[in-house]
Amino acid sequence: MNKNKQNFYYLFPTLIGKNIIIFITSIGNITSFLIYALYKAVIPPFYIKEYVKQIYIIGWASLPVVALTAFFTGGALALQIYSGGTRLNAESAVPSIVAIGFLRELGPVLCGLMVAGRVSSAIAAELATMKVTEQIDALTTLATDPIKFLVSPRIVITTISLPILTTIGNIIGIFGGYLISVERLGFNPILYIESSIKYIEFSDIYSSLIKAAAFGMIISTMGCYFGFRASRGALGVGKATTDSVVFSSILILAFNYFLTELLFR
Repeated sequence: MNKNKQNFYYLFPTLIGKNIIIFITSIGNITSFLIYALYKAVIPPFYIKEYVKQIYIIGWASLPVVALTAFFTGGALALQIYSGGTRLNAESAVPSIVAIGFLRELGPVLCGLMVAGRVSSAIAAELATMKVTEQIDALTTLATDPIKFLVSPRIVITTISLPILTTIGNIIGIFGGYLISVERLGFNPILYIESSIKYIEFSDIYSSLIKAAAFGMIISTMGCYFGFRASRGALGVGKATTDSVVFSSILILAFNYFLTELLFR
């Protein structure tokens, strides 16, 4: 028993130290991967067709998911705030809280998580399959940089598309809160709109866009990174897909806190 305790006390710090080293090494690898992809994005040649293709796949095709999520979340948020506000006689705060809450937090975070589930997994699965079937090696053989051709367009377009999707999601989410408040809770439509606009500040808008751009970069980077690191076989493709979504979601929530702390200090 004493020997087992000694082994535990010896192995536990070693295990902690090993995991810390792996974590720091992974951060360095991901950062280097992102910097190299961004560097390749600004030097010729530029694969315009690939960029246009990603605009449709990442941006336009994600719009229905973002719109539906934002609309129903806005409606549910209005109901919850009204229900809680009645306990404090603060029902009039519903319009302003829905608008500010969506712009500052719910809009970028929900949009980021939904796009992560759809786009990051798709990118990881596509690139991992290309690696398994040696298509990435074929690009290198044809003197085409796979990072520049496959990674750079996805990172750039996702970073640009997510603020646009978030802006649309914010509008639809606030509209969902407006519709439920007017039709279900009996708010005056004119007063609701006036109250929503009155308390919105410019900082609420630009903070939402900054968060969305950061989340877009995280989503595409995770998808591309794990796709390129996938091991051979179907198991490797599945693991890359799962890891990309899990790490994207965790990083979105973590960066959301740090960006909120930075932007609203």
